[in-house]
Amino acid sequence: MKMINSILIVLTISVITILLRVGPAWLFPADKPTPKVLVYLSKVMPIAVIGMLIVYCFRETEISTYPHAAPEIIAALMTIVSYLIKRSTIISIFLGTVVYMILVQFVF
Repeated sequence: MKMINSILIVLTISVITILLRVGPAWLFPADKPTPKVLVYLSKVMPIAVIGMLIVYCFRETEISTYPHAAPEIIAALMTIVSYLIKRSTIISIFLGTVVYMILVQFVF
């Protein structure tokens, strides 16, 4: 790749990054109220994203053959319980992942 191509790529990425950082401030200034659509989306999107992630995680889970989704269910329950106890997303995700890997590698 020629040097000019590399420079153009870096320049393009830089301009896009700057626009993505400054754009929201231009579109939604602090002195004006936030549009109702954005307030609504900020409330419903986290739940929708979590729902999509759950569906994505369990999309290829086979419940008709051994181990009948046991590792996935146990790890998901461990994630939920640890979150309810500690209220730490990172710890819960890490613990659920570790439990799942141990179950898959050594138990089932």
